Amino acid sequence: MPDSPLIVDYLDSLVLGPSEEFRVALALPRSGALGLARPAALAASLLAAEEINDAGGVRGCRLTVTLVDAGQSPAGSARELGRLVDAGSVDAVVGFHTSDVHRALEPVASGRVPYVFAAPHEGGSRLPGVGLIGPDPRRQLAAPVRSLVDAGLRSWALVGNDYIWPQAVHRVATRLVREAGGVVRGSTLVPLGEVDGERLVDWLGSIRVDVVLLSLVGRDLAHFNRAFAGSRLLGKVVRVSGSLDEVGLLEVGGDGSGELYAAMDWYVGDNADGFAARYAARWGAAAPQLGVYARGCYDALYSVSSAARVGGLSAIRPGAGLPPLPARPSRLACADGLDLVPVASV
Repeated sequence: MPDSPLIVDYLDSLVLGPSEEFRVALALPRSGALGLARPAALAASLLAAEEINDAGGVRGCRLTVTLVDAGQSPAGSARELGRLVDAGSVDAVVGFHTSDVHRALEPVASGRVPYVFAAPHEGGSRLPGVGLIGPDPRRQLAAPVRSLVDAGLRSWALVGNDYIWPQAVHRVATRLVREAGGVVRGSTLVPLGEVDGERLVDWLGSIRVDVVLLSLVGRDLAHFNRAFAGSRLLGKVVRVSGSLDEVGLLEVGGDGSGELYAAMDWYVGDNADGFAARYAARWGAAAPQLGVYARGCYDALYSVSSAARVGGLSAIRPGAGLPPLPARPSRLACADGLDLVPVASV
């Protein structure tokens, strides 16, 4: 974990209570399926805090963060955040985590502190004071699914973890594949942390598909990809994922098959605004591998600070009163070693 004076210890936040600083509860998974993305998300969040403070802070106050472990069970994560909210110790909540945890944190924050969820989400309505800056399944997958079906990959399988986000992805993806002229031949959901990659590969081989859409997350996605890489399906079935970023690619040691794709709205090579270069300059050669979840946390902190500066940030307004963000189009990117390289067509 990067060492920074901008991190206020959790117990100190509880004891100190309200502060003259603008304090954000940074809800990141320290454990669980998405724990591997935490180091870069923390480093990117601290970069955002430093930049915001260098520009004058939030309404003249220094921005600091207190860490909440959002990799626990939904109830455990909600209890940990709830103690900070009850103590009046935080002014906002920002983070990425699985959507079952997100839905547990939502009622803790709503009406009390604004809460911004920075990951791809399942869509649908949210309680007042809860903002979303990631894509919903249709926005994330419509163009990639159309591109793959148009390339002749018409027979699909859907594999995901068994919680609210993959469940929504499967419903939406089934419609998208059919609208594009393809067919879904099979769908399965696996509990978090219980992925048997060999069994899933055998199942895919039995139903004979062109593409598998993966809504497994974090280490579960890595377990599957390791099993797939050593199977007879390599070179026969295309993999595409709405949860794969460069961190997940690093976890499996890269991929050179030319048939593993991500469907995201940002990749590390997208450096038009200089974010990836600033991140590398700030944290050096030993920086945690950057990915889209880290980028989401960086953007979320900027959204919170921008809304607070103009008086829009709110725990009771729809969307937490955040200003509208320019939508980044979702694009297919192909794994090339340890990089994800956007492709114009398949």
